[in-house]
Amino acid sequence: MKVLLNDKIMDRNEAKVDIEDRGYQFGDGVYEVVNIYDGVPFTLKEHIARLYRSAREIGIHLNERPEQLCNRLLELIKANNTEKGGLYLQISRGVSNRSHHYDQSLTPQLVAYPLSYKSVEDAQTYGVEAITSEDLRWLRCDIKSLNLLYNIMVKQKANEAGAFETILIRDGMVTEGSSSNIFIVKNGILLTHPANNLILNGITRTKLLEIMDANGWDYKIQPFEKEELMKADEVFLTSTTSEVMPIIKIDGVTFSEAMPGPYTRKFQRAFRETVQSDTKTTSEKA
Repeated sequence: MKVLLNDKIMDRNEAKVDIEDRGYQFGDGVYEVVNIYDGVPFTLKEHIARLYRSAREIGIHLNERPEQLCNRLLELIKANNTEKGGLYLQISRGVSNRSHHYDQSLTPQLVAYPLSYKSVEDAQTYGVEAITSEDLRWLRCDIKSLNLLYNIMVKQKANEAGAFETILIRDGMVTEGSSSNIFIVKNGILLTHPANNLILNGITRTKLLEIMDANGWDYKIQPFEKEELMKADEVFLTSTTSEVMPIIKIDGVTFSEAMPGPYTRKFQRAFRETVQSDTKTTSEKA
């Protein structure tokens, strides 16, 4: 495997991170995960734009232009001959003696490498189960930071319960999943939480809403209560690695007769068609 460490592509066993890197000691940094289809990173520019926004929000200044980073990531994908899978990249604030406060002159540290995934095709076909849990995260969930401890805790809780995801509830309102955005369908109308500080504005979420706008499909961006979730006609989640994933059971309650509903199926098809179209166009331009 080839790894990108700052500005150099090297073998994985050559890549070293300092023990006083603030990402390692404090989770002081930001990250992204990008899906790769037929050698093409899907929505790469959007992911990098979000990475730069997250970095700005926590005071990490990046001298390199986003398009320059995109080009280096494309070189990394090519160096690994990655046709299908993902790309992980993170930027920490830098290396310094351990202290909660930091020097503004620190040099950010970049690490990126390819990922391989287990197939989720069966889950997308038949749907998955979820559980609910209280949302006890900090109030800047819009920043895609390396601090994922509570997300990990509730994701493990789902895993131990034989479920795919944990849906988070804050003050009675559904926010998002531990690693996904949550949607419900009621009477033909799609609902999803506003992209504010309580959720991470997912790239797949954004792309799906763009698809809905293009097709004139109805949706509402508004908070909804757990009670509305449990009485929904259909429920699904979106994420980079899961795309559009049907949820057929939550806390033991079954939805749409334990099968992905017609609206979810429609959104799945539309999203996959967009992926195919966008990756084909990008390949032809390359």
